[in-house]
Amino acid sequence: MYLVLASLLWGTTGTAASFLPASVSPLATGAATMGVGGALLLAVGWRQALPILRSRAALPWIVFGAVGVVIYPLAFYSAMSSAGVAVGNVVSLGSAPVFAALLEFAIERTRLTVRWSIATALAVAGVAALGITGDVAHSRSDAAASDSGSPMLGVGLALVAGLSYAGYTYAARRLLQQGHPSGGVVGAVFGAGAVPLLVVLLVVGAPILQTGSSIGITLYLAIGPMFAAYLLFGRGLRHVSSSTATTITLLEPVVATVLAVVVVGERLDAPAWFGVAAILLGILIMMVRPRPRAARVPRLSGGG
Repeated sequence: MYLVLASLLWGTTGTAASFLPASVSPLATGAATMGVGGALLLAVGWRQALPILRSRAALPWIVFGAVGVVIYPLAFYSAMSSAGVAVGNVVSLGSAPVFAALLEFAIERTRLTVRWSIATALAVAGVAALGITGDVAHSRSDAAASDSGSPMLGVGLALVAGLSYAGYTYAARRLLQQGHPSGGVVGAVFGAGAVPLLVVLLVVGAPILQTGSSIGITLYLAIGPMFAAYLLFGRGLRHVSSSTATTITLLEPVVATVLAVVVVGERLDAPAWFGVAAILLGILIMMVRPRPRAARVPRLSGGG
């Protein structure tokens, strides 16, 4: 449930960011969102995060996760700027479960279950359907952005975003497995990643301050889809693997689709609705845990 709530918040990012003025670059949006949000996570959880930051055993995973935290927002918002909100969003989120499973297999030799394979196949097929039909949560500024950007570059950046998302999810999971509290883990990883992002924000973030609306939207992105969502994400990640978590959070493109219809007023065709249904089915398969089989009691043959 924590991961579902986080996904609901994440699903608003594309639509909210689409209302920012064109003068605000995707780099500024990404740096502000996760830079400010990461600093807030560290500020709230610093008591739990400080021992983690001082731990030698935790340091490699903090660095690994922080690199993902830095790369993800810059690649994600740039992907939406180049290829559109639809393609950027669905390729980023759709590729993340695959990258997460590959990380688990490469590092831990974790066996992929049939249930995960079916659920991920359905979810990836769903996001592919959404991406092919295009214009999911397509903002009013996307047309201009797509004219000046390269769709193929956007797809490449979206794959980078998916890999980095899987990377910091996996790193956070490894830190949780060491016994660290979830609030401290997200504070340490995202706080470490916030430092270089805030430097980027100082360089390219001046246009955000030009209007009150851009300040308000940026604050929402930092506090809602970043700060609050990742607190929920950290708690949810304690109970599932990183590959399962990234599959469940494929709910995000579904939320973006609903917002596109309700807020932006778009019309979706049949393949898009098929994509929504496939993603929901995949998420349900991952969330419903199979009942353990009852032990079979052997029958005793009666003598006589």
